[in-house]
Amino acid sequence: QVQLVESGGDSVRTGGSLRLSCAASGYPGSSYFMGWFRQAPGKEREGVAATGIYRLSRTTYYADSVKGRFTISQDIAKNTLYLQMNNLIPEDTAMYYCAAKGWFGSALRPDEYEYWGQGTQVSVSS
Repeated sequence: QVQLVESGGDSVRTGGSLRLSCAASGYPGSSYFMGWFRQAPGKEREGVAATGIYRLSRTTYYADSVKGRFTISQDIAKNTLYLQMNNLIPEDTAMYYCAAKGWFGSALRPDEYEYWGQGTQVSVSS
């Protein structure tokens, strides 16, 4: 069983930065996806960034809306996934979730992910 705990959410002004962390108790196999998703009030949950590990090879994926501003990374030794968010804008305001699944499907489709954290709130004001 994989358990995920997010932290790092906060309220910032436009142009600010935050780093989200996701502590994982394990991984859904030797090959897997882990990702960050967000959900704003009244909107569907969307994929923000993900990393895929397949036979020790890593690939990263980003939603177009965050490319160049957000960076996903993983510290295997600490069992922690990160999301560095720079140049934040009000449209980034949402609850951010960490999620994990086995090696199948698409990296940024939230309905495919099996394991979820409880979320951490990010609020960006103008």
